[in-house]
Amino acid sequence: MRVYQQHLADFEAAGASLVAVSPLLPDNSLSMAEKNELKFEVLSDADNKAAREYGLVWTLPEPLREVYKGFGIDVAASNGTDSWELPIPGTYVIAKDGTVKLAFAEANYTVRLEPAAILDALNGL
Repeated sequence: MRVYQQHLADFEAAGASLVAVSPLLPDNSLSMAEKNELKFEVLSDADNKAAREYGLVWTLPEPLREVYKGFGIDVAASNGTDSWELPIPGTYVIAKDGTVKLAFAEANYTVRLEPAAILDALNGL
């Protein structure tokens, strides 16, 4: 998210609005945005409804839940659900008419779409 923040002016110059969607409860989404000094909107996707529609929801297996707990990550408290479901990170460029011009999803949360690829898609609109 911080990398996308660094390129926010480029995205806006290309006529785009950047919006992040998070499974966090609204207060937690706001805290995360403030902590990372994000200047774009971070929306809360309660119960992963939007992520589910994009086919991006997965359930943490039991052994991984214990790892999360060991690191002090409380998915239930952060997301307001006991489902242990998380979204796969996805990036989309959506035209004003609702057409998806670019879709990128990667189960490895450390791999994100490069800002240059987003700008290429925006310039192609």
